[in-house]
Amino acid sequence: MATIGTDEHKSLREAAAALGKRHGRETDTGQLWSEAGKLGYLGVNLPEEYGGGGGGISELSIVLEELGAAGCPLLMLVVSPAICGTVIARFGTDTQKEEWLPGLSDGTRRMAFGITEPDAGSNSHRITTTARKDGTDWLLTGRKVFISGVDIADATLIVGRTEDARTGRLKPCLFIVPRDAPGFTRRPIDMELNAAEKQFELALDDVRLPADALVGDEDAGLLQLFAGLNPERIMTAAFAIGMGRHALAKAVEYARDRTVWNTPIGAHQAIAHPLAQAHIDLELARLMMQKAAALYDAGDDMGAGEAANMAKYAAGEACVKAVDQAVHTLGGNGLTREYGLARLITAARVARIAPVSREMILNYVSHQTLGLPKSY
Repeated sequence: MATIGTDEHKSLREAAAALGKRHGRETDTGQLWSEAGKLGYLGVNLPEEYGGGGGGISELSIVLEELGAAGCPLLMLVVSPAICGTVIARFGTDTQKEEWLPGLSDGTRRMAFGITEPDAGSNSHRITTTARKDGTDWLLTGRKVFISGVDIADATLIVGRTEDARTGRLKPCLFIVPRDAPGFTRRPIDMELNAAEKQFELALDDVRLPADALVGDEDAGLLQLFAGLNPERIMTAAFAIGMGRHALAKAVEYARDRTVWNTPIGAHQAIAHPLAQAHIDLELARLMMQKAAALYDAGDDMGAGEAANMAKYAAGEACVKAVDQAVHTLGGNGLTREYGLARLITAARVARIAPVSREMILNYVSHQTLGLPKSY
């Protein structure tokens, strides 16, 4: 696919694509993660002084997209360096940066991200996980659901709420919770989704944390939260675009070679046109993703918020359509293990659902961009 970017971006894209090609869709994700970390790809967005590449979400999204296009996307790239690494790099204390960023950069440490709750859905303002002061410590209580990779993470960045002493209202705050913290338990969720990273429900029962577990300013939690959520949406777009490209490449190769009545099926417009449209949709989604990443890396959080939501929406829709058309192009072969497309039917829906549904994105654009009134 044609790209817009610097020579450094093109070189990174080629290198990440080569890494993905060496591993392929049947790879051990642990080995891929380790190699990507040693090569410096996991921390391309993190500060150089802590072992990172000194780039931004633009660079990290390239890595994830190319690994996805090779059939081996790393979902934890969305979480560990993109969300958690970004939040700690921007708002963490010097001690937190020194403790976590080097390991997040080289892949020797991982961090999960816990925001979703059973009763809150897409409404982050209804989060009920609360943190209260007990001397100099914090006590964290609540539940989280659909949290990725907790079993392989050294800690989880938990979004909770504390009471504002001036107004009495609850405000969001972020806490680093070690995986072995007393009172912090996890239960795997039985998913039909075939993914290397597992999903968990978390319980926090008066988890005692030291004062320095709080990330950033107690009064700036909302800013810090969205500093992580915008990269999450951009990286989800990269995940979806890579997956869509992988499916499309399989379909194009098949349509070139599969011959019926002495003619490759790709010569028929009923096959060729939908594949061409899928390619166009993926290209357009990538452009919005690149815009969102560029705005975020330039420090335009408001502009990035709008573009990141649009990119996630466009990429999710393009991915689902590309996967569907790829399976349809292969017919019965599209449902076999040999081609590996059937499992993407379910996986592609993740980009529509998580981390925020397409309907909530349409709400966001309706209200924030178009200025239409809310129905809720």
